[in-house]
Amino acid sequence: MCKTLVIVIGCLIAFTWTIYSAQARPGKRFDAKTQTCRMIADGQLDWESDHWGTGAQKFKQVCKSCHTRDNDKGAPFLYMESYGSKGWNRVFAERRIPCKQDGSWDVLSAEELLLVNDYLYRNANDTYDPNDADSCG
Repeated sequence: MCKTLVIVIGCLIAFTWTIYSAQARPGKRFDAKTQTCRMIADGQLDWESDHWGTGAQKFKQVCKSCHTRDNDKGAPFLYMESYGSKGWNRVFAERRIPCKQDGSWDVLSAEELLLVNDYLYRNANDTYDPNDADSCG
């Protein structure tokens, strides 16, 4: 009886760990613009880089005001999984996109831009790979 209980508990732990690691999300992000490593899975940045945080809200308010499906501005449709993590980092580091050049980003502070980048990086199309989700540069 005791041996069976140990086996069942071991299987439950293994199953739980498999589920948890299959949904791994990045815990840190190297920001090329500021040359810093942002710990996006800890403290305030954990909250701000998730779906309810400032990064998501500013993405919806500012970016999605143009980048909606079938918009009349000619802006491509974008959502958090439009690019991989490295792609989103490149967009914010190089800033050679029309949105930055035409002043659309000027309504965002430097900190808000970092939070939008954190949110998009953390929820990009490749962030759920448990083998490569937590790299920082």
